[in-house]
Amino acid sequence: MATITKDTIVGDILDIAPETAPAFIDIGMHCLGCPASRNETVEQACLVHDQPVEELVEKLNAIIVANRK
Repeated sequence: MATITKDTIVGDILDIAPETAPAFIDIGMHCLGCPASRNETVEQACLVHDQPVEELVEKLNAIIVANRK
């Protein structure tokens, strides 16, 4: 799987790595099934929820690596 970046679409991440959902919920993104939120980039989601994008990107990649072992 490719590395998640700030430009990766949230819905794409959830489709290939549903185990990342709690990381989005932790930043206040509770409507993960909403079409609008699924089409945002990670950076857009962080801006809307006033969260540092690099921290979420690191967390998402760590979750994916841990679950692929």
